[in-house]
Amino acid sequence: MIIGTAGHIDHGKTSLVKALTGIDTDRLKEEKRRGITLELGFAHLNLDDGSVAGVVDVPGHERFVKAMAAGAGGVDLAVLVVAADEGVMPQTREHLDICRLLGVKAGVIALTKADLLVELGAEWRALVEADLATLVGGTFLEGAPVVPVSSKTGEGLDALRAALTRAARGLSSRPAEGPAFLPVDRAFTIKGFGTVVTGTLLSGTFGVEDAVSLLPGLPGPLRVRGLQMHGEAVQKVAAGQRTAVNLTGVEPEAIARGMVLVKAGEVPETRMLDVELSLLPAAEEGLSRRRKLLLHLGTAQVEATVALLDLEKLEPGETALAQLRLSEPLAALPGQRFILRGSRALPGRGATLAGGRVLSITPPRRRKGGAEVVAPLLEADAGGQVAWLLRQVGYRGLTQQELFARSALAPKVLTRTLELLGARGTALLVDRERRLYLSGEVFEGLQARALALLAAFHEREPLREGLSREELRQRLSGELDARLFTRVVQALTDAGKVEVDKEVVRLKGRGRTLSLDEDAARTRLVVDLSAAGLAPPTLNELSERLRLPAARVAELLKVAVAEGRVVRVSEELFFDAGALTGLKERLVAHLREKKEISTQAFKELVGQSRKFVIPLSEYFDREKVTLRVGEKRVLRRA
Repeated sequence: MIIGTAGHIDHGKTSLVKALTGIDTDRLKEEKRRGITLELGFAHLNLDDGSVAGVVDVPGHERFVKAMAAGAGGVDLAVLVVAADEGVMPQTREHLDICRLLGVKAGVIALTKADLLVELGAEWRALVEADLATLVGGTFLEGAPVVPVSSKTGEGLDALRAALTRAARGLSSRPAEGPAFLPVDRAFTIKGFGTVVTGTLLSGTFGVEDAVSLLPGLPGPLRVRGLQMHGEAVQKVAAGQRTAVNLTGVEPEAIARGMVLVKAGEVPETRMLDVELSLLPAAEEGLSRRRKLLLHLGTAQVEATVALLDLEKLEPGETALAQLRLSEPLAALPGQRFILRGSRALPGRGATLAGGRVLSITPPRRRKGGAEVVAPLLEADAGGQVAWLLRQVGYRGLTQQELFARSALAPKVLTRTLELLGARGTALLVDRERRLYLSGEVFEGLQARALALLAAFHEREPLREGLSREELRQRLSGELDARLFTRVVQALTDAGKVEVDKEVVRLKGRGRTLSLDEDAARTRLVVDLSAAGLAPPTLNELSERLRLPAARVAELLKVAVAEGRVVRVSEELFFDAGALTGLKERLVAHLREKKEISTQAFKELVGQSRKFVIPLSEYFDREKVTLRVGEKRVLRRA
């Protein structure tokens, strides 16, 4: 569990952490000199029940809210720190807003500098406590204990520790079986060990020797050399723990806050997020449909364009569906909380405007009205979530590992979900080796499209037997997986809707159909070519004889070729199949006896002019009967 401080500058957050834990979280010289916290600080606290909590101390100054948000992203339990002599201040409000928007569920209010309360008087204390009650009304801190505490005298420290112990009992643990996901808040070098990154593990587990990546930008794979928790070496860490990870294969200069440590190949980068978004009631004006704001997600901060999906404007206090389009790639998890900040502070509470949760991590760019597509995720169970993800990717499908990252479901839950969806026909396993799944709806849609394509083809090309398998696949989608296409054709064949003849696919009972005139024209073509032997008329000459367009004659010749009665030798020349077979036999016999043949000898063998001899010699080369060697040809060996 992670405890995080929150509150205005100089209200005693760092002093309180030191008094509770004995650890001074201000480690920078500049922090010591100025007496204020500039960066995140870390400690650990022994609770009364024997458990150990990680502690994140955040800066209170409004200029360092970026660091505060980076630390608050992993907080389970907040300590809202309010100084007795000042009461509620702007950063008190903004830090509480941030904790609410980031989904913190429980906390305690620490009324620091309690040693001043006697001097300030009971009336002042009552006023501060009334302000606090108004501030936390309707939030996760409503009804939370207010513990007066003094870091100077030690008053109230035991009571605060007891209150934190009680608050921690009701918290649920983070998902240790989800994708490993550790937003990096620090990177440095330890002599003799090398590069170390630290952060709060939000999901999953890491073990020593794991292959990992740093996203965005360092896919690796890198290797986990060692792990520490609260200063002790461990072999494994799980979600909800603050962790130091010793990495090999990367220098600390290449790492920046905002990167996320994940297992290699498990979580993708993204520049787009589907989200549920809430605008703070205190926002002065609504949020327009395409507003640019700063997104704080995990420890990352990037500029984002907020595209509302079903509204022109989001009013203060309202919630809507939106898509965040990011200026830079980052890594995210479904369900992860975020905040959005503007460039101008709200009166009395800072620049935090909105926040919400991630619904989908790799969506396509959505147009206005896309809320209908995203809305099912708001209430989806595991089955609904997986079915939605498969529908969204269409023909590409998703592997089980990709579904794991995009759903953040535990592996066992995901496996059971896929089995259930498979039994219903909602998900289809199309490649067992890759564990590739396709939406049942998409598979049915593919079959319907294939039938429509074949029907249109038969209407347009009545003289052709059908579409080649590859041509049909390309028309469906050039990116369609070959195994998936085979499943589509097989399903249509099993249903008796199509038939396959070698590499040709056609609708059941359809294929080449000739009218009486076309059949007569084809017969005349075959007769003319048979009579011409090895000196056939060209395509244009045949067109003139039959008084038909050349394109129509070419189609009829294709029919004759498919029937095996005619052979195409060149663009313009088609030969009678029997005449060509006879020539081939004489050519092979000649080559077996003479071992070679010159162009002149071949011309004599054919008994025709170069107009026919050259195309025929090239045809036999293509058919791998002969091999050209210089000015002669030899019999090609099998």
